[in-house]
Amino acid sequence: MPKPLVIKIGGAILDHQEEGKPSALSQLLSVIAGLKDHAVVLVHGGGCVVDEMLAQAGFTTEKKHGLRVTPQEQMPIISGALAGSVNKSIVAQATNQNIQAVGLSLTDGGMIQCNISPLELGMVGVPKAQNSKLLDNLINAKFLPVISSIGSINSGELVNVNADDAAVEICQLLNGELLLLTDVNGVKDASGEYMESINSEQAKQLIDEGVISGGMTAKVNAALHAANQLRRSIAVASWQSPEKISQLLNGDNIGTRIEADNS
Repeated sequence: MPKPLVIKIGGAILDHQEEGKPSALSQLLSVIAGLKDHAVVLVHGGGCVVDEMLAQAGFTTEKKHGLRVTPQEQMPIISGALAGSVNKSIVAQATNQNIQAVGLSLTDGGMIQCNISPLELGMVGVPKAQNSKLLDNLINAKFLPVISSIGSINSGELVNVNADDAAVEICQLLNGELLLLTDVNGVKDASGEYMESINSEQAKQLIDEGVISGGMTAKVNAALHAANQLRRSIAVASWQSPEKISQLLNGDNIGTRIEADNS
């Protein structure tokens, strides 16, 4: 059996709709539906939905290091948005395309255990792979697991987890392939050109120079961590070309490859 493909999607794909065309999410799910012999796991964030719901409740959003600061009082809204509204919307759209999908959070089946982030971000968890039994059973039964980036710590309290980090740990749990989908075609260099590949030394330089910034910083760091943990490269590519996923599974390069260190 080929390795499971873990695909991380963010809020932008959930929002994107061009008049007269299927939604970006619908197009991605259509590609997944066609991967009959390849197990897929979707891990999602949904920052734009969270921002909207927080604003409606009178909260402001703060970010540090490209990561969301999560005060305790915001967790019910954030968990409701991600594990509730966004997760079930994805599952419903998958079901509409005759995909057997099941919605989960990181804490289900004890698959991921979290510790509070040391970066002083409030109720933000650092995920760690724990138990693959639930996902193994779902994959063997031909289900599409759709996993929100909501986890829990030892006390049982819910925590918000960066979805890129969550996808890395799910990938490690399954010893899978990882594809981080974003709204751009990959990582750009200082001249604004997309890079075919990038290693940790190049990434550090581009981050220090401010070329890589914001959410892409967290994405690249998560991908570097994954590449070094899994000892293979990780793809960062655009969700606007989901048909290229089959090329990735055939061993072709799409987007930017984040390379593991040689040491």
